[in-house]
Amino acid sequence: MEAKLMSEEMVESLCDRLGYEFRNRALLLNALCHASFCNEQARLGLNNNERLEFLGDAVLELIVSHMLMESYKEAEEGMLSRYRAALVDETGLHQVAKEIELGEYIFLGKGEESSGGREKPSILADAVEALIGAVYLDGGFEAARTVVVKLFSSHVEELGRKEVIHDFKSLLQELTQQRYKTVPDYRLVEEWGPPHDKVFRVSLRIRGEVVSHGEGKSKKEAEQKAAEVAYLSMRKG
Repeated sequence: MEAKLMSEEMVESLCDRLGYEFRNRALLLNALCHASFCNEQARLGLNNNERLEFLGDAVLELIVSHMLMESYKEAEEGMLSRYRAALVDETGLHQVAKEIELGEYIFLGKGEESSGGREKPSILADAVEALIGAVYLDGGFEAARTVVVKLFSSHVEELGRKEVIHDFKSLLQELTQQRYKTVPDYRLVEEWGPPHDKVFRVSLRIRGEVVSHGEGKSKKEAEQKAAEVAYLSMRKG
């Protein structure tokens, strides 16, 4: 089946960009099949890439976490979390996808094709994760690590050169705008302690629903913590 859909030239080109040669090309094809294509071409009996995306997300986070631990030995957990979030959120994955021109290889339904699906950040980001999941199943963890290092090393290094890294409020706002066309709403719900040592508690609402809380020595710190909880939850959801 994959031979009919993917030419030898197409396979070799993408494998070269990944730095990995698939033994089971059906996995490669699976990683590139968007749900819209599988729905329109049901007679082909293909699976969409969503399960591989789920697996690849977990593999990617582990490998990127290890890369960051090695590259930023003095960074605290909070900064490492911010770095990782910036690398593996939709924006970061979209950038990686563009660098390897992944949009050229994805199989889309006619509707997605006509609406610019090959350029959509969400589709491209999901395909990156699916490819990593496919490499992991095909060649194991070390093969996946080699591919992730090839694709993400320059981005890991770039983080250290940036004066400011996206904070969780910024990351969450980007994500909620992409998913829901809205922005988070932060509300101070409680404060206690003496004037010189106050603690603030903030609730975070998305589309009117409270999704997290955060506490801190300032309203800003409390909002950041609430945003971190909400963002990481949405990323895993």
